[in-house]
Amino acid sequence: MEEMQELSRREVALLRATAANRVDLTRSAEPDVRVDGLPFCDPTTARSLVHAGLIEAATPVAPGHRAPARLTAAGAEALGMAVLVA
Repeated sequence: MEEMQELSRREVALLRATAANRVDLTRSAEPDVRVDGLPFCDPTTARSLVHAGLIEAATPVAPGHRAPARLTAAGAEALGMAVLVA
């Protein structure tokens, strides 16, 4: 898991959308992330949150398939810290 520094507003927005069950992603080395069924505007940021272990697939799926996304414990912690700071 990569270490995240301070979260940007865009990262906080994606974490909040994930917590609200509005995000899904593909299972792949470089996951595609959608919010409300639309591609997230910044795929690099979305992928960095996945690679940092803040967001993950909520259910197991085959490679290339989509799954709802959920916050990990680290993601919930990061979101809580970001909300206090923002």
